[in-house]
Amino acid sequence: MPKGTVKWFNRVKGFGFIEKEDGNDVFVHKSDVDSGTLNEGDEVEFELGEAPDGRACAISVSKVE
Repeated sequence: MPKGTVKWFNRVKGFGFIEKEDGNDVFVHKSDVDSGTLNEGDEVEFELGEAPDGRACAISVSKVE
């Protein structure tokens, strides 16, 4: 399961970006976050999925303890 760090997350709009270990960013939506929200700097694990527009996105996102 890939890991990364939350680059930023807008709680009002409900989305943000995770920086993957390889340095690339991936989109994340609040509906794919197990805890419902994320904070900048959170370490997370996730699976890669595909957004409706065809871009990669993070799904099944959970914080790493």
